[in-house]
Amino acid sequence: MEKTLQQYDSALAKCRDIFHKKTKDYGTAWRILRPTSLTDQLYIKAERIRSIEETGENKVGESIEGEYIALVNYSIMAIIQLKLSREEGLDLEISVAMNWYDNTMEITRNLMIKKNHDYGEAWRNMRISSITDIILQKLLRVKQIEDNKGKTLISEGLDANYMDIINYALFALIRLSEKS
Repeated sequence: MEKTLQQYDSALAKCRDIFHKKTKDYGTAWRILRPTSLTDQLYIKAERIRSIEETGENKVGESIEGEYIALVNYSIMAIIQLKLSREEGLDLEISVAMNWYDNTMEITRNLMIKKNHDYGEAWRNMRISSITDIILQKLLRVKQIEDNKGKTLISEGLDANYMDIINYALFALIRLSEKS
């Protein structure tokens, strides 16, 4: 588990660095997006990964690693959007945005530790393409929950699914780093 935590934290540090730099460049313009729009953006990223996995072609030239990083960061944005109202403003100070990022990731990391313990690091034996498929499945679930106005009868809510997407994307980043 110690190796996993080191790899997880290293992959997360890359994601955080990109989020921080993009927040410096663009501010928090993403705050204008509704959670459903962020879900659709996540879906586009995951579908692109799957398309590249299936065809072996990458005509845009952006890396799959970059798309998994985007899945982490857009999922964090979606969780933040679920917690912050529009009345709290669209423009967050960088320090405030980074605090939200860090708090969200602390909760998500703790969830990973619990699940990783219970599942015995099964993700290490999964194909990266299966991780992509699970992320797509989670996104379809999120879309259904959104279409149901956030109501579920028995299932986990939106934030739990976004956290699972984050953790699977970080697992994919770990697996990709091990291959290179």
